[in-house]
Amino acid sequence: MTQSTQIFDTDLHRFQHDVLEASRKQPILVDFWAEWCGPCKVLDPVMQRVLPEYAGRVRLAKLEVDEDDNMKLAGHYRVRGFPTVLLFIDAVEVARFTSAQPAQVIRDFLDQHLPS
Repeated sequence: MTQSTQIFDTDLHRFQHDVLEASRKQPILVDFWAEWCGPCKVLDPVMQRVLPEYAGRVRLAKLEVDEDDNMKLAGHYRVRGFPTVLLFIDAVEVARFTSAQPAQVIRDFLDQHLPS
């Protein structure tokens, strides 16, 4: 996956800093995904196209659930299927969507939940 300042990898050990603390300054999406997950592979390029349209208003943390202890985070946030994308603002989950979604659905989701 292409990494940028808007899209980055995180894990259980960096989650507090990368997501919760960072979301106090800027909304953070967290994509819970797995390498074996077909819909995850469909969602990734869509997210990479949509995120730049928001010009830094939101960042995306990619969390691969099969690495290290990352499944503990999936359990903590009651993620039941992959991909699941959670939106954090001020260290609180404010919204989520599941499965691969088309670009317009993701735009509508962000427009509805991001601060203006």
